[in-house]
Amino acid sequence: MPDASNSGGRVEFTGVTKRFVTPTGAAMTAIRDVNLIVEPGTFCAVVGPTGCGKSTTLTLAAGLERASGGSVRVSGHEVDGITKGVSFVFQTDALLPWKSVLANVALGPIFRRVDKHQAHAEAEIWLKTVGLNAFGNHYPHQLSGGMRKRVSLAAALINKPSLLLMDEPFSALDVQTRAIMSNELLRLWEKTRPTVLFVTHDLEEAIGLADQVVVMTAGPATVKAVYKIDLPRPRGDMQEVRFDPKFLDLYKQIWESLREEVDRAYARTTEISSVKGVSQ
Repeated sequence: MPDASNSGGRVEFTGVTKRFVTPTGAAMTAIRDVNLIVEPGTFCAVVGPTGCGKSTTLTLAAGLERASGGSVRVSGHEVDGITKGVSFVFQTDALLPWKSVLANVALGPIFRRVDKHQAHAEAEIWLKTVGLNAFGNHYPHQLSGGMRKRVSLAAALINKPSLLLMDEPFSALDVQTRAIMSNELLRLWEKTRPTVLFVTHDLEEAIGLADQVVVMTAGPATVKAVYKIDLPRPRGDMQEVRFDPKFLDLYKQIWESLREEVDRAYARTTEISSVKGVSQ
């Protein structure tokens, strides 16, 4: 079982293909021949058309799925089970509704057999770090969407991961809260600098957060291009950095590449819908 904590969370995909069996029994290829290297401590954002297979890269790195072909390595180890040293923040809340906020954040250490009192003490520190130390006895349903995301970040980072996987974590939030959470994520990431794989549909979000942006093709996805984001760190307010001339140049360059794949995916979906409509 690979351990990301031993060598910095380097992620390496070599010729990776992943196929699934659909409910009808047909084979579907989600990603094909993906080659990608993410160096330790790098914040890597992955963008691409809807349904192209971006999230599959996260599940493969986490060991939640096995590659159908090629090699996935984390910290120099072949992924052959659930990867240690990895935290995963999902699009939907993964908090246990029957446990308090404090208990949710303490779950990781407790699963690692840390003494309960020590785990709760660590959880209190992380709740203070995300500005929620007054809400430890609340339950998830008593918090706003942005507050629940902050709890999710605390629950992920308390484990001191070398690799942080994030699957569109802010997509359900309103624009203002999303901007606040992006700033919060950067502030927390700066503290420990884990490697990050961050899937998003928002190109502005990707450029504002990341050191590199990976553009995936229309499904079955492969890596089309990797762009270095040479904006200085710390980035400061996400709403402000978007007006930086360098940011605008990067956006135009990456959008040209991404738009081609979005158009291809849309045309393919329209064609399939037309064929189905005729057959019916």
